[in-house]
Amino acid sequence: MAAFVAGLLAVLVAAPPAVASTAPKYPTSFSLPDGFTPEGIAIDEGRSAYFGSRTTGAIYKADLRTGQGKVINEGPGTPSLGLKVKRNRLFVAGGTAGTARVLDARTGKLLKSYTLATGNSFVNDVVLTRDAAYFTDSTNPVLYRLDLRRWGRLPAEAVTIPLTGDIAYTTGINVNGIEQTPDGKGLLLIQSNTGKLFRADKKTGATKQVDLGTELLTNGDGLLLEGRKLVVVQNFLNTVTWVGLDRRATKGAVDRKVTDPRFDVPTTVAAFRDRLYLPNGRFSTPPTPTTPYTVVAIDRH
Repeated sequence: MAAFVAGLLAVLVAAPPAVASTAPKYPTSFSLPDGFTPEGIAIDEGRSAYFGSRTTGAIYKADLRTGQGKVINEGPGTPSLGLKVKRNRLFVAGGTAGTARVLDARTGKLLKSYTLATGNSFVNDVVLTRDAAYFTDSTNPVLYRLDLRRWGRLPAEAVTIPLTGDIAYTTGINVNGIEQTPDGKGLLLIQSNTGKLFRADKKTGATKQVDLGTELLTNGDGLLLEGRKLVVVQNFLNTVTWVGLDRRATKGAVDRKVTDPRFDVPTTVAAFRDRLYLPNGRFSTPPTPTTPYTVVAIDRH
């Protein structure tokens, strides 16, 4: 018996202690297909993220748990920029094509396409409210609204809303990202070329500049509202900025700014659990079929 006990103790001493796995369940960065040229991102109620290609318009769907995914729609050969998803419907801003598309988020099937503008246009981003989808145009001072009917019925056509008031379009990328105000009664618009933030009336399009003191949000791209905090992606500055707003979004103040060595011109942002996910648009890198693209995650708060 003594020999048996001694042998058992020797085995226990020799065995290395168990080490708990420190590997994250969800990767903090993952790759998109080479040459994909991402711009928009949307994350659904599960754990799926959607990305649009600004060259082919393809839609890539990835599982955030693994970072793996596949193309679910090959695209129309024109851009897919801003994205939002709700109840298995993916709303896509069509960039220079002047269009908006609605896809089945499960299969990628095209449900409906809208011609929002003819001629020179740049339909850049989209936000979903309780009863409508609003799209921005970085070339023309208008918003486009799709009224969303009960039971998921899509409207026959879009409504164009002229932007008036404080905002003034100039050369370059004008209104880009769009979100709701904290009170849900208006819309927030970021003007990339001037760095100004505006509150817009949903029905009339009348705008009022949000008072940020001396702060400018230059190169502002994607927006994400969390409570009264507005997350602003400043693409070429490789910076994510948090802005605290009052309830009506008449004034605000910058709370903090975050940079990350993994940023390479991030464009837009979406939230999942305790993270924010951003695709690297790499606008400063000439795109080729073999150019690599990544998505990075940072802390949400």
